[in-house]
Amino acid sequence: MPPSRSYIHNTTEAYLGRHPEERERLTPLLDALSRPGDPTSRKTYPGHITCGAIVIDRHDQVLHIHHKILGKDLVPGGHIEPDDAALSSAAQRELQEEAGIPPSAVVPLTGYEGIPLDIDVHDIAANPDKGEPAHQHYDFRFAFRLLGERKIHLQVEEVTDYRWLPFAKVPAPTIADKLALLLSSTSP
Repeated sequence: MPPSRSYIHNTTEAYLGRHPEERERLTPLLDALSRPGDPTSRKTYPGHITCGAIVIDRHDQVLHIHHKILGKDLVPGGHIEPDDAALSSAAQRELQEEAGIPPSAVVPLTGYEGIPLDIDVHDIAANPDKGEPAHQHYDFRFAFRLLGERKIHLQVEEVTDYRWLPFAKVPAPTIADKLALLLSSTSP
């Protein structure tokens, strides 16, 4: 059973408790949570929830995969499936599917157990081949520390390459900003 509307709302409010200045930017997500329908279904428009995994290795580098369809370097992630009970477990499932990293190889970043490091709202172009109109993704991005070595096994159907980027080189500005805050809060 996918995550409930109340669980998603509570997770969003916990995130906004840390980042109250983002409430206006997350209005599309908050509106989606007030409408009828399943906000986790990929068939819900004008937008639906997705989940991503921000995987940080012992060198403070973040895993990025090159997504075939979007043609961009992104953190692993994707749509919620009916069997995903929690948003963070959806992110971990996507991490295993796209990069071959099992849930046992990561732990939530300290202080972010169950709360995303970032939530982003972004536009997705129409895909006539799939019968999908232009819509938005409300992307819950959870941060994990990689345990052990960087062993990647790409899902070649969706992913063409990967790389590890230092915090300052992460292309998603909202993730980069929050990672910079992490660095500044842990520096002496």
